[in-house]
Amino acid sequence: MNRSCKLACYYFFLINMFLLHFTVRSQLTTNFYNSSCPNLSKIVRKEVVKALMNEFRMGASLLRLHFHDCFVNGCDGSILLDGGADTEKFAFPNVNSVRGFDVIDTIKTSVESACSGVVSCADIVAIAARDSILLSGGPSWNVPLGRRDGTVSNGSLANVVLPSPFDPLSTIVSKFTNVGLNLTDVVSLSGAHTIGRARCALFSNRLFNFSGTGSPDSTLETTMLSDLQNLCPQTGDGNTTAVLDRNSSDAFDNHYYKNLLNGKGLLSSDQILFSSDEANSTAKPLVQSYNDDSTLFFGDFVKSMIKMGNINPKIGSDGEIRKSCRVINS
Repeated sequence: MNRSCKLACYYFFLINMFLLHFTVRSQLTTNFYNSSCPNLSKIVRKEVVKALMNEFRMGASLLRLHFHDCFVNGCDGSILLDGGADTEKFAFPNVNSVRGFDVIDTIKTSVESACSGVVSCADIVAIAARDSILLSGGPSWNVPLGRRDGTVSNGSLANVVLPSPFDPLSTIVSKFTNVGLNLTDVVSLSGAHTIGRARCALFSNRLFNFSGTGSPDSTLETTMLSDLQNLCPQTGDGNTTAVLDRNSSDAFDNHYYKNLLNGKGLLSSDQILFSSDEANSTAKPLVQSYNDDSTLFFGDFVKSMIKMGNINPKIGSDGEIRKSCRVINS
């Protein structure tokens, strides 16, 4: 074998080892706990049912918790960690906004009683998000599992990488692209706003002096505008909440997209998917398709949730299985 052939074979070997390593590291499996914690799904479902019976809005909160966890350091439960001002809980997109920590604590306690030291907090968050969607009338799927918990919570990173309701569409798409997601994922995952509520502080910029114009956002439907101006006066504290999906706030369905077609998206980041010039050849056709076909929306939403849940998971010897979701073991 000549020298050039040996080099070619060597590099081919290295490339294949790299690809194999990447595949193994990124692989989650739906049967990960079949032997070590066979009743895991039932345990989580039981606690999520209790949480939604106590406050139905909690379903949307648990879903959002998974989303905000995965975008920062990957899906590693880092958003659950207590700590100082630079933890993810205190990041601007999360503080006084992200909820459901007590529910995750309750689920973790029940899981630990059945399978001590086996199930990660990151996996509990992923299952609870799926169950919240299902129990709200949405689709179900087998959640890929095997994540381990991270040991670092990075609030500064959360401030930078999490999509904001004030971002233009190009910035939102870029933030999704940075974690391996695409435009379809942007539009389908935005459909999660078919359930839940948002604080006035997150959309009041549209109500009175939008972008310094001295007038409300012209894309906001007039009756909805009037209702929101009464709900969120300029002198308000910003913490009053409004439903994200007007006239269908408790059902996980495709009504969110109908609202966008009619100028009734609550957040600026919702309505720009249909009404911005940038959306005409990008997001708008998808919004129209999901409005017309709920089955298409559900199918794409499930695919996007699985993709999002596979953002940089810690597996193998990375991370740990936390005893408490709020603190690292050491």
